[in-house]
Amino acid sequence: QVQLVESGGRLVQAGDSLSVSCAASGRTLSRYRMGWFRQAPGKEREFVARIRWIDGFTDYADFVKGRFTISRDNAKNTLYLQMSRLKPEDTAVYYCMASSIITSGDQYWGQGTQVTVSS
Repeated sequence: QVQLVESGGRLVQAGDSLSVSCAASGRTLSRYRMGWFRQAPGKEREFVARIRWIDGFTDYADFVKGRFTISRDNAKNTLYLQMSRLKPEDTAVYYCMASSIITSGDQYWGQGTQVTVSS
């Protein structure tokens, strides 16, 4: 089991920057790829960014490239999403996800953190 706890979401204004965090525990994260997804009201959950814990390889959705940065702190077992130039359409619940790079179906989700961007 991997436990994931997100934090840092809040109300910000368009153009602001915000960082959200995901504290992970339970298993060695070197076996996992971790990522951020988001879900806006009335929409499906969508991929935002991911990072392979063992080597830091990253991947981003096109709509956040150049604005969002995913990173991890090995010592703290914490995943981050640094968001800049936020837009109202970035408003969503942001979820942290851990997916095993070894075992198919070994996947975990956090409870989410609300990010609201006002215009």
